[in-house]
Amino acid sequence: MFRFAPYIWKTLWRHRTRSLLTVSGASVAIFVLCFIGSIQEGLNRMVQGEDAQRRLIVFQENRFCPTSSRLPEDYSRQIAQVSGVTDVLPIQVWTNNCRASLDVVVVHGVPAAKLPESRELRLIEGQWPAFVSRTDAAVVGRQFALRRRVRLGDQLTFGSMSVHVAGIFESDSSAEEDLIYCHLLFLQLAESQTAAGLVTQLEVALDPSAEPDRVAKQIDEKLRSGLVPTTTRPKGAFQTATISDLVDLIGYAYWLGLACVGLVLSLVATTTVMSVQDRVQEHAVLQTLGVRPGRVMRLILAESTLLCFWGGALGVGLAWTILTWGNFSVGAEGVAITLRPSSAMIASGLGISVILGSLAGIIPAYQATRTNLVSSLRQS
Repeated sequence: MFRFAPYIWKTLWRHRTRSLLTVSGASVAIFVLCFIGSIQEGLNRMVQGEDAQRRLIVFQENRFCPTSSRLPEDYSRQIAQVSGVTDVLPIQVWTNNCRASLDVVVVHGVPAAKLPESRELRLIEGQWPAFVSRTDAAVVGRQFALRRRVRLGDQLTFGSMSVHVAGIFESDSSAEEDLIYCHLLFLQLAESQTAAGLVTQLEVALDPSAEPDRVAKQIDEKLRSGLVPTTTRPKGAFQTATISDLVDLIGYAYWLGLACVGLVLSLVATTTVMSVQDRVQEHAVLQTLGVRPGRVMRLILAESTLLCFWGGALGVGLAWTILTWGNFSVGAEGVAITLRPSSAMIASGLGISVILGSLAGIIPAYQATRTNLVSSLRQS
């Protein structure tokens, strides 16, 4: 098959305008498919990890946006007494937008001394003591710092608050890298002088042998007689419910991805049909010279597959570049999904391109080998 490579190249280059248009159309469709896939991957990473299953979020009952949830910080002491609970982290959440946004800012106020031990964060700039010792200090996720061009030592302002950037961290969780962490009391008092002692949510760490659903039920029952009723769910389930509208939108985008697949298939198939119709006599000559119909079919399949593969490679490369340098995230209700390129995105994009190219060429290739040789040779 390799000895026919120059012939395949000349065939595609003979109608280079048509070939380039086909490649560009396929690249746009594969780019959209990869972009949608990266959103789905980001959602899956956020809600399906071990941390999402082994940690519970205690939230005010019948509340959604973080600005509407108010829990007594003292609830953490009562929750710590529940069997199976190993630690409780009070969190005050601030966000610039509770609706869906492509540039959401989410700030978590936590007890400064507990942050290094409760989160697997690695400071790539700054030191933990500098964060702990200064009440207006904050540590910023790497993705957020890249997107907003934040540097160590900067004064970062959000809303009516201003914090000193004492560190920039990275994490295995892409969602963490879009967060800002500051002192709990600082964020409480920055919002209101009467907010001290109140938090948005409580994050509960569980013993490895504990059953999350059972512990969640026990926590809600224990706090039922308190001032504020609560709803407790695993972290992944809580995040999914919080951004349910966004999850639905991502589900609709899946159908857009399927439409892109159909577009690539029809585009490459149309180009291949036109190419076969232009070379009816040429294929007849090849078969007359001893080239078997199966070989002619493989040549046509190779042409359509190459066109689609080149388009797919261009689309995947474009998606990788934009996602890498853009540092995009989409979020709602204080929960952000980071769009990050991955090796799975590359493999799926290229694999889909090859499969679609092969499928698009099957019918034209079959038709090329079923034509009558005599009538084909008579065509001028």
